[in-house]
Amino acid sequence: MKHSALAFVATALVALSAPALADKTAGNVMDDNTVNAEVKAALLDTKGVPSSQIVVETYKGIVLMSGFVESKAQKDAAGKAAMGVKGATKVHNALAIAPENSMGSKLDDTVITTKVKAALMDDSDVKSGQINVETKGGIVSLGGFVTGEKMQKRAIEVAKGTKGVKSVVDAMYVKPAG
Repeated sequence: MKHSALAFVATALVALSAPALADKTAGNVMDDNTVNAEVKAALLDTKGVPSSQIVVETYKGIVLMSGFVESKAQKDAAGKAAMGVKGATKVHNALAIAPENSMGSKLDDTVITTKVKAALMDDSDVKSGQINVETKGGIVSLGGFVTGEKMQKRAIEVAKGTKGVKSVVDAMYVKPAG
């Protein structure tokens, strides 16, 4: 009787927890948060890398880096630091290279970022919460894990159509199926 009761409880626990784990591997969310934190720490420890200008996101072990750096050397160093993190299965280094800009340009960039974010929110084909918008010298970087290529393309169109945008860097990554 004891064994059948224990078997029933074990079966019930497995049955109740299965739907919660259906889309994720064991500890996937925690692993992604850990990888993300470790990549950010590695960037902080990497000499010459402007870690505060780099946006890091992780989805199922895939690390996405977006934002701006001033040189290819900084971009490469950031990518190498991210690849050295345990649990990072792939690194999508979508950092854009742009020189440092003036205070006046920074203010203009803030206005452009706000306009692009508003335009993305107004577009019914774009889930704007999935997209990070960064601007430097009128160059807009769109980053984040998005649900499909259609939305990715539409977000780029919307950003390019925003007044003040000189060009758009596609730093988005389409989430893998499954």
